[in-house]
Amino acid sequence: MTQTLHIITGPTAVGKTEYALSYAESHGAEIVSCDASLVYRGMNIGTAKPSPDELSRVPHHLIDVQSPSEPYDIVTYIRDAEAAVVDIFARGKSVLVTGGSGFYLKSFLAPVIDLVKVSDAVRQEVATLYDAGGLPTLLMELRRRSPEGLGHLDVQNPRRVLRALERCIASGKALPELQAEFAARPEPYGDYTKHLIVLDRDPENLKQRVAHRAELMLAAGLIEEVEGLLQEGIRDNPSAASAIGYRETIAYLDGELKRAELLPAIVQNTLHLVKKQRTWFRTQIRRPDERVVM
Repeated sequence: MTQTLHIITGPTAVGKTEYALSYAESHGAEIVSCDASLVYRGMNIGTAKPSPDELSRVPHHLIDVQSPSEPYDIVTYIRDAEAAVVDIFARGKSVLVTGGSGFYLKSFLAPVIDLVKVSDAVRQEVATLYDAGGLPTLLMELRRRSPEGLGHLDVQNPRRVLRALERCIASGKALPELQAEFAARPEPYGDYTKHLIVLDRDPENLKQRVAHRAELMLAAGLIEEVEGLLQEGIRDNPSAASAIGYRETIAYLDGELKRAELLPAIVQNTLHLVKKQRTWFRTQIRRPDERVVM
């Protein structure tokens, strides 16, 4: 009998937590989080992390697994998620994946990383090239190594050009060859049936929920939470420190934002994220099995 991965996603503030809890309870499932910020301990208020009562309703995985001062990347997430899925199924339970972080979510649906191992020496070599000549120098070197072209690479994106050149140097292969190898990789969790549910709301209703949630976060002590995280070294982890709610509060504590500007900044940046999430859901994942308008 084929086992099913149940997957629930949707934009920030749509109501994923309660919907996922009820769904998990009715399907005998445990929850595997695919939220890039929920992995960090102490980042509770600004991430709208499920409360202790909510966490007690259904077993959760990949929440509070990393210090906020230490990075947690997609390679580690894929490894930990696979281990959680195997463990849950082995105990006769169902699996519900839920969250809104696109790259983490996509790792259940399609390949997101290649198998090329890039050494620190190669990373330093490429960083030195970038520091010396910027994006044009990287592209010149990349085209020298890939004379047949650069395929579908976004040549205006320095980060992607950096990563592409690193992989060409590390592997000794041209970029089109690496792209072809990546495209041929098998679908992750290919032995499972996948049931994908995308949640949504009327745009005006979602906008109101975003604003209300930001107000509740500040009232619940977001500023104090961030003060504590700064003492724990969150600045050492750019991924955590740049999460919405945290980067604005850090800017406020650094004197870069006035107190009256903090709430509007969080709301504006969250709405921008919602717009990006909706675009991502539309363009990067297959048609959902269910679309639920809340």
